[in-house]
Amino acid sequence: MSSADLLLHPVRLRIVKAFLGDRALTTAQLAAELGDVPAGSLYRHVERLAKAGVLQVVAERRVRGAVERTYVLRLVAARVGLAEAQAMTPEEHARAFTAFVAGLLADFDRYLTGGSPDPVRDGAGYGTSAMWLSDAEWTEFVRDLAAVMEPRLANAPARGRRRRFVYSVFLPAPESAGPDGAGPRGGPARGAAEEHR
Repeated sequence: MSSADLLLHPVRLRIVKAFLGDRALTTAQLAAELGDVPAGSLYRHVERLAKAGVLQVVAERRVRGAVERTYVLRLVAARVGLAEAQAMTPEEHARAFTAFVAGLLADFDRYLTGGSPDPVRDGAGYGTSAMWLSDAEWTEFVRDLAAVMEPRLANAPARGRRRRFVYSVFLPAPESAGPDGAGPRGGPARGAAEEHR
């Protein structure tokens, strides 16, 4: 099974996301977080991720005659590699992106229906921006973004910290504008940036 097929299954994607933020969870804790997933199904998906090396057992203890395992996520194994992504067909990318977006929609729905959501207070936002960048400028932008995020990815859970998901989607616009910045009908091209909070 390819990494994309393994990781982009809706339930396995939720399991992987539950571990993001350097979390160690038992299957019982995971079942409590993913309460809408039947226990048998959850255990099968955890086993499959563990066999593939995506989840790693870091502790075991006996609980009422059974072995309770604590898992952590192996980030290096929880990614679709560049070579595999390059080998994917457009149809496979469409299926993978659909799973990604479905996961995002489900997370947002759970946020809105759980507790007392307040997007402004909680810092929940979504938006679209457009930038005119050469390939070199794009590479520099991605490098700068990684430099801002990487130190924060190492933050441990602590009082006053809340686990936050950051979704990223980078898409080139269709090649309808000329290199001089003219729009598809010869008028000026427009860059848009809109933030919803």
